[in-house]
Amino acid sequence: MPNNELDNDVEKLLKILGPLPEAAYKPRLMVISGLPGTGKSHLAARLAERLPYLVLESDVLRKTLFPEPGYLPAENTRLFRTLHQLITVLLEKGVSLILDATNLSERNREYLYHIADTLESKLILVKVEAPPDLVKERLTNRLNEPESSSDADWSVYQKMKPTVQKISRKHFVVDTSQDIGPALERIVLEA
Repeated sequence: MPNNELDNDVEKLLKILGPLPEAAYKPRLMVISGLPGTGKSHLAARLAERLPYLVLESDVLRKTLFPEPGYLPAENTRLFRTLHQLITVLLEKGVSLILDATNLSERNREYLYHIADTLESKLILVKVEAPPDLVKERLTNRLNEPESSSDADWSVYQKMKPTVQKISRKHFVVDTSQDIGPALERIVLEA
């Protein structure tokens, strides 16, 4: 992608973010990973209620760049290049972030590790999971929620499940079929 297209995409996303949280001396990057329907967005929203972090929800940002997304490889590449640049720009401004995206492969997470390491930002990794029967119920119910920004359904979950790779770095695991309060407290203390 030519740099001017990348810059234009970053600017487009910056415009929809609204007011940014107050700059921190040492901004942090929290990366939430998990399959569709496991509760990533719910957890991100709960964390943002407690922490001065900006949530970057990949589904919302995708639809800003691609109003009718096709979820094709070239679209994914462009979205995540733009997201990585956006994360860099925001961390350099002192904005602490929560990235709400599936982040299933270690290869893709390594870009995020590199950004955090390069900018000396604390990296907090969170894996979100839930039993498949509950995920199926959530994804079915999501079809009737017009405010949901995700297009993922049960077939997408099933297609993505075999691609999940182990997170190589220290991370939290949150099972959203349980009370997330205790895990939320542990993450907030770490943040």
